[in-house]
Amino acid sequence: MNRLEGKTALITGAARGIGLEFARAYIAEGARVAIADINIGRARESAAALGEACFAIGMDVTQQASIEAGVAEAAQALGGIDILINNAAIFTAAPIVEIERKDFDAVFAINVAGVLFTMQAVARHMIERGEGGKIINMASQAGRRGEALVAVYCASKAAVISLTQSAGLNLIRHGINVNAIAPGVVDGEHWDGVDAFFARYEHKPIGQKKREVGEAVPYGRMGRADDLTGMAIFLATDEADYIVAQTYNVDGGQWMS
Repeated sequence: MNRLEGKTALITGAARGIGLEFARAYIAEGARVAIADINIGRARESAAALGEACFAIGMDVTQQASIEAGVAEAAQALGGIDILINNAAIFTAAPIVEIERKDFDAVFAINVAGVLFTMQAVARHMIERGEGGKIINMASQAGRRGEALVAVYCASKAAVISLTQSAGLNLIRHGINVNAIAPGVVDGEHWDGVDAFFARYEHKPIGQKKREVGEAVPYGRMGRADDLTGMAIFLATDEADYIVAQTYNVDGGQWMS
Protein backbone atom coordinates (compact mmCIF):
# COMPACT_ATOMS: atom_id res chain seq x y z
CA MET A 1 0.00 0.00 0.00
CA ASN A 2 0.93 3.66 -0.46
CA ARG A 3 3.23 2.90 -3.40
CA LEU A 4 2.05 6.16 -4.99
CA GLU A 5 2.18 8.28 -1.85
CA GLY A 6 2.69 11.93 -2.80
CA LYS A 7 2.21 11.29 -6.52
CA THR A 8 -0.34 12.98 -8.78
CA ALA A 9 -2.09 11.51 -11.81
CA LEU A 10 -4.25 12.65 -14.71
CA ILE A 11 -6.50 9.94 -16.18
CA THR A 12 -8.52 10.57 -19.34
CA GLY A 13 -11.91 9.01 -20.00
CA ALA A 14 -12.16 8.31 -16.29
CA ALA A 15 -15.71 9.26 -15.36
CA ARG A 16 -16.62 5.55 -15.49
CA GLY A 17 -15.35 2.08 -16.32
CA ILE A 18 -11.66 1.20 -16.43
CA GLY A 19 -10.50 4.79 -16.01
CA LEU A 20 -12.56 5.23 -12.87
CA GLU A 21 -11.21 1.96 -11.47
CA PHE A 22 -7.68 3.22 -12.08
CA ALA A 23 -8.51 6.41 -10.20
CA ARG A 24 -9.90 4.43 -7.28
CA ALA A 25 -6.80 2.19 -7.15
CA TYR A 26 -4.38 5.13 -7.38
CA ILE A 27 -6.11 6.96 -4.55
CA ALA A 28 -5.93 3.82 -2.42
CA GLU A 29 -2.17 3.83 -3.06
CA GLY A 30 -1.82 7.40 -1.82
CA ALA A 31 -2.03 9.41 -5.05
CA ARG A 32 -4.16 12.43 -5.82
CA VAL A 33 -6.00 12.12 -9.11
CA ALA A 34 -7.63 14.31 -11.73
CA ILE A 35 -10.22 12.42 -13.76
CA ALA A 36 -10.72 14.02 -17.16
CA ASP A 37 -13.77 13.30 -19.27
CA ILE A 38 -15.89 14.90 -21.95
CA ASN A 39 -18.88 14.29 -19.66
CA ILE A 40 -17.96 16.76 -16.93
CA GLY A 41 -21.19 16.16 -15.01
CA ARG A 42 -20.49 12.47 -14.63
CA ALA A 43 -16.83 13.20 -13.89
CA ARG A 44 -17.85 15.48 -11.03
CA GLU A 45 -20.16 12.84 -9.59
CA SER A 46 -17.41 10.22 -9.79
CA ALA A 47 -14.82 12.55 -8.28
CA ALA A 48 -17.14 13.43 -5.41
CA ALA A 49 -17.66 9.75 -4.69
CA LEU A 50 -13.89 9.19 -4.49
CA GLY A 51 -13.35 12.00 -2.01
CA GLU A 52 -11.08 14.98 -1.59
CA ALA A 53 -8.09 13.30 -3.29
CA CYS A 54 -9.97 13.37 -6.62
CA PHE A 55 -10.70 16.26 -8.96
CA ALA A 56 -12.90 16.43 -12.08
CA ILE A 57 -11.60 17.99 -15.28
CA GLY A 58 -13.61 18.61 -18.43
CA MET A 59 -11.62 17.49 -21.48
CA ASP A 60 -12.43 16.66 -25.10
CA VAL A 61 -9.36 14.85 -26.45
CA THR A 62 -10.38 15.61 -30.03
CA GLN A 63 -9.87 19.34 -29.43
CA GLN A 64 -6.36 20.72 -28.94
CA ALA A 65 -7.54 23.72 -26.94
CA SER A 66 -9.49 21.44 -24.61
CA ILE A 67 -6.48 19.17 -24.10
CA GLU A 68 -4.18 22.05 -23.27
CA ALA A 69 -6.71 23.70 -20.97
CA GLY A 70 -7.45 20.40 -19.23
CA VAL A 71 -3.79 19.59 -18.66
CA ALA A 72 -3.15 23.09 -17.32
CA GLU A 73 -6.17 22.83 -15.00
CA ALA A 74 -5.08 19.40 -13.75
CA ALA A 75 -1.52 20.59 -13.15
CA GLN A 76 -2.79 23.56 -11.16
CA ALA A 77 -5.26 21.50 -9.12
CA LEU A 78 -2.71 18.79 -8.35
CA GLY A 79 0.40 20.96 -8.04
CA GLY A 80 1.94 19.18 -11.03
CA ILE A 81 1.36 15.94 -12.93
CA ASP A 82 3.57 12.92 -12.19
CA ILE A 83 1.54 10.31 -14.05
CA LEU A 84 -0.70 10.29 -17.13
CA ILE A 85 -2.99 7.42 -18.11
CA ASN A 86 -4.31 7.85 -21.65
CA ASN A 87 -7.52 5.87 -21.27
CA ALA A 88 -10.14 7.70 -23.38
CA ALA A 89 -11.23 5.57 -26.35
CA ILE A 90 -14.21 4.49 -28.43
CA PHE A 91 -15.06 1.29 -30.33
CA THR A 92 -16.64 0.53 -33.67
CA ALA A 93 -17.04 -2.55 -35.84
CA ALA A 94 -18.06 -3.26 -39.43
CA PRO A 95 -17.00 -5.41 -42.39
CA ILE A 96 -14.36 -3.77 -44.58
CA VAL A 97 -16.87 -3.03 -47.34
CA GLU A 98 -19.18 -1.21 -44.91
CA ILE A 99 -16.69 0.98 -43.02
CA GLU A 100 -17.67 4.63 -43.22
CA ARG A 101 -15.14 7.45 -43.20
CA LYS A 102 -16.96 9.24 -40.38
CA ASP A 103 -16.51 6.21 -38.11
CA PHE A 104 -12.84 5.92 -39.04
CA ASP A 105 -12.29 9.63 -38.37
CA ALA A 106 -14.09 9.48 -35.01
CA VAL A 107 -12.10 6.46 -33.76
CA PHE A 108 -8.73 7.81 -34.85
CA ALA A 109 -9.50 11.29 -33.49
CA ILE A 110 -9.95 9.85 -29.98
CA ASN A 111 -7.93 6.63 -29.89
CA VAL A 112 -4.85 7.87 -31.75
CA ALA A 113 -4.73 11.67 -32.03
CA GLY A 114 -6.21 11.99 -28.55
CA VAL A 115 -3.49 9.77 -27.12
CA LEU A 116 -0.70 11.53 -29.02
CA PHE A 117 -1.66 15.10 -28.24
CA THR A 118 -2.61 14.49 -24.61
CA MET A 119 0.71 12.70 -24.19
CA GLN A 120 2.44 15.64 -25.87
CA ALA A 121 0.79 18.25 -23.63
CA VAL A 122 1.61 16.32 -20.45
CA ALA A 123 5.16 15.57 -21.62
CA ARG A 124 5.76 19.28 -22.20
CA HIS A 125 4.55 19.96 -18.67
CA MET A 126 6.77 17.20 -17.25
CA ILE A 127 9.84 18.43 -19.14
CA GLU A 128 9.30 22.01 -17.96
CA ARG A 129 8.81 20.78 -14.42
CA GLY A 130 12.04 18.81 -14.60
CA GLU A 131 11.02 15.87 -12.39
CA GLY A 132 10.38 13.21 -15.04
CA GLY A 133 7.19 11.21 -14.96
CA LYS A 134 5.28 8.15 -16.07
CA ILE A 135 2.93 7.92 -19.05
CA ILE A 136 0.73 4.86 -19.51
CA ASN A 137 -1.22 4.44 -22.74
CA MET A 138 -4.14 2.03 -22.99
CA ALA A 139 -3.66 -0.25 -25.97
CA SER A 140 -5.53 -3.54 -26.50
CA GLN A 141 -5.08 -7.11 -27.64
CA ALA A 142 -6.88 -5.75 -30.73
CA GLY A 143 -3.69 -3.85 -31.50
CA ARG A 144 -1.75 -7.12 -31.65
CA ARG A 145 -3.71 -8.64 -34.54
CA GLY A 146 -6.38 -7.92 -37.10
CA GLU A 147 -9.98 -8.98 -36.62
CA ALA A 148 -12.39 -9.43 -39.50
CA LEU A 149 -15.03 -7.02 -38.22
CA VAL A 150 -12.86 -4.68 -36.17
CA ALA A 151 -10.39 -3.24 -38.68
CA VAL A 152 -10.60 0.40 -37.59
CA TYR A 153 -10.41 -0.22 -33.85
CA CYS A 154 -7.59 -2.76 -34.29
CA ALA A 155 -5.63 -0.29 -36.42
CA SER A 156 -6.14 2.46 -33.84
CA LYS A 157 -4.80 0.30 -31.02
CA ALA A 158 -1.86 -0.87 -33.14
CA ALA A 159 -1.09 2.82 -33.58
CA VAL A 160 -1.16 3.28 -29.80
CA ILE A 161 1.45 0.52 -29.42
CA SER A 162 3.61 2.19 -32.06
CA LEU A 163 3.21 5.65 -30.50
CA THR A 164 4.19 4.17 -27.14
CA GLN A 165 7.39 2.79 -28.63
CA SER A 166 8.36 6.02 -30.38
CA ALA A 167 7.42 8.30 -27.49
CA GLY A 168 9.13 5.99 -25.02
CA LEU A 169 12.40 6.19 -26.94
CA ASN A 170 12.12 9.95 -27.36
CA LEU A 171 11.08 10.96 -23.84
CA ILE A 172 13.20 8.72 -21.63
CA ARG A 173 16.08 11.20 -21.94
CA HIS A 174 13.86 13.55 -19.92
CA GLY A 175 13.22 10.89 -17.29
CA ILE A 176 9.74 10.21 -18.66
CA ASN A 177 8.85 6.54 -18.99
CA VAL A 178 6.22 5.76 -21.62
CA ASN A 179 4.66 2.29 -21.58
CA ALA A 180 1.28 0.75 -22.37
CA ILE A 181 -1.19 -1.85 -21.17
CA ALA A 182 -2.97 -4.14 -23.63
CA PRO A 183 -6.12 -5.56 -22.00
CA GLY A 184 -8.06 -8.43 -23.49
CA VAL A 185 -11.84 -8.58 -23.25
CA VAL A 186 -12.91 -6.59 -20.20
CA ASP A 187 -16.46 -6.79 -18.89
CA GLY A 188 -18.37 -3.57 -18.29
CA GLU A 189 -21.14 -1.44 -19.70
CA HIS A 190 -19.13 -0.77 -22.87
CA TRP A 191 -19.43 -4.45 -23.74
CA ASP A 192 -23.16 -4.02 -24.28
CA GLY A 193 -22.27 -1.90 -27.30
CA VAL A 194 -19.55 -4.27 -28.48
CA ASP A 195 -21.92 -7.22 -28.16
CA ALA A 196 -24.54 -5.35 -30.19
CA PHE A 197 -22.09 -4.85 -33.07
CA PHE A 198 -21.36 -8.57 -33.20
CA ALA A 199 -25.02 -9.47 -32.84
CA ARG A 200 -25.70 -7.36 -35.92
CA TYR A 201 -22.90 -8.64 -38.13
CA GLU A 202 -22.66 -12.25 -36.94
CA HIS A 203 -26.43 -12.69 -36.58
CA LYS A 204 -26.22 -13.84 -32.97
CA PRO A 205 -28.63 -13.22 -30.10
CA ILE A 206 -27.72 -10.36 -27.77
CA GLY A 207 -25.35 -11.68 -25.12
CA GLN A 208 -24.10 -14.70 -27.07
CA LYS A 209 -20.86 -13.09 -28.29
CA LYS A 210 -20.04 -11.84 -24.83
CA ARG A 211 -20.53 -15.32 -23.41
CA GLU A 212 -18.40 -16.86 -26.16
CA VAL A 213 -15.45 -14.52 -25.73
CA GLY A 214 -15.50 -15.01 -21.97
CA GLU A 215 -15.42 -18.78 -22.37
CA ALA A 216 -12.50 -18.50 -24.83
CA VAL A 217 -10.21 -16.73 -22.35
CA PRO A 218 -7.63 -19.25 -21.03
CA TYR A 219 -8.09 -17.87 -17.51
CA GLY A 220 -11.71 -18.89 -17.71
CA ARG A 221 -13.59 -15.59 -17.70
CA MET A 222 -13.64 -12.09 -19.13
CA GLY A 223 -11.42 -9.57 -17.42
CA ARG A 224 -12.65 -7.01 -14.93
CA ALA A 225 -11.45 -3.45 -14.60
CA ASP A 226 -9.72 -4.29 -11.33
CA ASP A 227 -7.65 -6.96 -13.10
CA LEU A 228 -5.78 -4.10 -14.80
CA THR A 229 -5.00 -1.96 -11.77
CA GLY A 230 -1.95 -3.91 -10.60
CA MET A 231 -0.08 -3.22 -13.84
CA ALA A 232 -1.25 0.39 -13.90
CA ILE A 233 0.10 0.90 -10.38
CA PHE A 234 3.37 -0.91 -11.06
CA LEU A 235 4.15 1.08 -14.22
CA ALA A 236 3.63 4.32 -12.26
CA THR A 237 6.09 3.40 -9.48
CA ASP A 238 9.84 3.80 -9.19
CA GLU A 239 10.07 0.01 -9.57
CA ALA A 240 9.34 0.51 -13.28
CA ASP A 241 12.03 3.13 -13.90
CA TYR A 242 14.03 0.84 -16.21
CA ILE A 243 11.01 -0.15 -18.32
CA VAL A 244 10.81 1.88 -21.51
CA ALA A 245 8.52 1.72 -24.57
CA GLN A 246 6.88 -1.61 -23.67
CA THR A 247 3.30 -2.82 -24.02
CA TYR A 248 2.16 -5.36 -21.43
CA ASN A 249 -0.61 -7.86 -22.10
CA VAL A 250 -3.06 -8.17 -19.20
CA ASP A 251 -5.58 -10.46 -20.81
CA GLY A 252 -5.94 -13.78 -19.03
CA GLY A 253 -3.64 -15.51 -21.50
CA GLN A 254 -5.33 -14.51 -24.75
CA TRP A 255 -2.18 -13.22 -26.45
CA MET A 256 1.50 -14.08 -25.98
CA SER A 257 4.25 -11.82 -27.28
